[in-house]
Amino acid sequence: MSAPHVSVVIPCLNESATVGACVHVAREALAELDEHGEVIVVDNGSSDRSAELAQAAGARVLREPRRGYGRAYLTGFQAASGDYLVMGDADLTYDFKDTPRFVAELDRGADVVVGNRMASIRPGAMPWLHQYIGNPAMTRLVQRLYGTDLGDVWCGMRALRRAAYDAIGLTATGMEFALQMIVRSTQMGLDVREIPIVLHPRGGESKLDKVRDGVRGLHLILSSRGR
Repeated sequence: MSAPHVSVVIPCLNESATVGACVHVAREALAELDEHGEVIVVDNGSSDRSAELAQAAGARVLREPRRGYGRAYLTGFQAASGDYLVMGDADLTYDFKDTPRFVAELDRGADVVVGNRMASIRPGAMPWLHQYIGNPAMTRLVQRLYGTDLGDVWCGMRALRRAAYDAIGLTATGMEFALQMIVRSTQMGLDVREIPIVLHPRGGESKLDKVRDGVRGLHLILSSRGR
């Protein structure tokens, strides 16, 4: 069997209520694509049964005890064998049934494909402060400084070519990983596209630290200017 064409990578921290369902849907999406794909769950130090349930659902489970959203993705992407890398969360906020749509955009020549949630946010899926102030303000800043027209720079469901990932050289270990991907891709002149997706209410408790993650994101945007 040839190496997987598509690798779906899912970071996970105490998502036992939802990770199994995410893996199941991702595997169904890969079957629809008729690819020799793989689903990788990176367990980021869970204290519940997340890793066990992910493996039972058919995922390849990696352990990354060093905490951090970006750290989990760096570990997962390094181990992934697909030509295309699809990323999404383990809390049911994103629908992995959208995987074929992201892959189709890569097939049409995109290097990086980012979801845009802002027109289809289900009730309770995003705090008011994030929806109307934080995310729009950060997005406008990235647009202004880096000349991109992306409308949702924080969206966590994305896909990118392995070659693009290798070229970008991502290093961020926290939530700012998402911003670094856009900033560096734009700086390198890669073909970055956006497709609309739906944001659903998450299962379980959020792991976001609004102040810390916002400050780290802002620092990355400002400090990367001119590099």
